Amino acid sequence: MSEIEVKAVLRYSRISPQKVRKLVDAVKGEPVEKALDTLKFMPQKAAGIVEKVMRSAVANADSQYSLDVDNLVVRNVLADPGPTLKRFRARARGRGTRILKRTSHITVILTEQTAS
Repeated sequence: MSEIEVKAVLRYSRISPQKVRKLVDAVKGEPVEKALDTLKFMPQKAAGIVEKVMRSAVANADSQYSLDVDNLVVRNVLADPGPTLKRFRARARGRGTRILKRTSHITVILTEQTAS
């Protein structure tokens, strides 16, 4: 019997993938309820974004696969780079420097915990 993986993806989020990856280790492998509690009390902007995607994945598991929400575990959280917005800022002596506004695609993968 294969495990059912449920996922939710947020694309083009205006936050650097590097900032999202800082939070991944705190929630990976945790039960969903505990992971959501952990994210709720983290001060980073990325925590709120990941929490929202995780709630979406839980809703997907409930509605599409009729899984028991209490048995879900965070399998993985991926933060892949999206397209980078390139901007210019005026600097000294008539110069301009490039500003990179990075975006990311955030994927949350949940799986049902096996009773073993």
